Amino acid sequence: MRLLPEPGPARTLALGTLVRTVGRGLWLVASALFLTRSVGLTATQVGLGLTLSALVGLVASAPTGYLADRLGPRGTQVAALIAAGGLTAALVTVRSFPAFLAVGAATALADAADRGARGALIAGSVPADQRVRTRAYLRATTNVGISLGAVLAGFALAADTRAAYVALILTAATTYLLAAAVFTRLPVIAPVAAPEHGPRLVALRDRPFLAFTVLDGLMSMHFGLLNIALPLWIAAHTRAPAWVYAGLMLVNTVMVVLFQVRAARGTESLVGAARASRRAGLAIAVACVLFAASAGLPTVAAVALLVCGALAHVVGELWQSAAGWGISFGLAPEHAHGQYQGAYSMGYELGKMVAPVVVTTLAVGWGVPGWLLLGGLFLLLGALVPGVVRWAARSRDAAPTAPKVTVG
Repeated sequence: MRLLPEPGPARTLALGTLVRTVGRGLWLVASALFLTRSVGLTATQVGLGLTLSALVGLVASAPTGYLADRLGPRGTQVAALIAAGGLTAALVTVRSFPAFLAVGAATALADAADRGARGALIAGSVPADQRVRTRAYLRATTNVGISLGAVLAGFALAADTRAAYVALILTAATTYLLAAAVFTRLPVIAPVAAPEHGPRLVALRDRPFLAFTVLDGLMSMHFGLLNIALPLWIAAHTRAPAWVYAGLMLVNTVMVVLFQVRAARGTESLVGAARASRRAGLAIAVACVLFAASAGLPTVAAVALLVCGALAHVVGELWQSAAGWGISFGLAPEHAHGQYQGAYSMGYELGKMVAPVVVTTLAVGWGVPGWLLLGGLFLLLGALVPGVVRWAARSRDAAPTAPKVTVG
């Protein structure tokens, strides 16, 4: 299979994404240690600061996407990346919790603008029937970039000195600036004029779209299963060696890189995307059952079930991601892709905020019954999406100027 999209805007998007996500991988791996060991913050302060920053990003998502529509997505994305680079570099000056909060909140605003602009940039740069495929390539590229950044960050972790952490942060800041330079090679997309009548933030008044956003956001709690609950579960409730978790993460990364584009086939239409979301809920539910069944078994059996669970999880992850792209692009008016993509990203931010509490309480705290309850929740969330998408299609068909949309 192709690991890069065809030459043109899609490949430029992939290159810029690769450069940017290397920096993201650098920061994700080393941020907690830098903030605690070098800056001197407590773990509680770091967690609180990240939560508050995520809340800022959630609230700002749709408004910054609206600005991308009004100002033009390419210029907005480039400006957001330049701002993110400067703010990342500013982290080396942080010496207190209030300063960390200030920089974190400003960075969250820049990230929100980047997300909304990116969706509008894809919508304006590639044909409509290639948007989901392009998002799939970008997600595969993101996994490669974060993995490369994580490997590079290992050198700073090994040194464990302030100088090493500062060098890492400045390198991450540079990747944002380089990505901004890459994105200037994309064609200019003309800004869309604001509507003369009616509300400006139409995405936030689109009830069926917001209902889908909430369902999809809650579904994205499955990332917390893999990143938070599973390592704790393996260590406390199974006889599998702790290093198995690293292998499961490697399997996940490789599967996303190799199969995300293939998993996106058929999700360009609302019909196919809604069905993929239902399949995703089923696959993730199966993963929860398999993870639960690994408790107390002999080592070989536990490892086998954990591997099968990880495979089921990543299949659900691939389908859920592709379904979200197909539905969010398919339901967005052509004049409002920025704000609709920004509103869509609110769901992911919501899932990221609630996942730590939900998955640790249920999966780790309640044990096997908690895993089964989570499986039932993901199954229900996926099953509800097709109905919500049909509701959204009917609301568009009822609008006087809306094109007819058919959803099976």
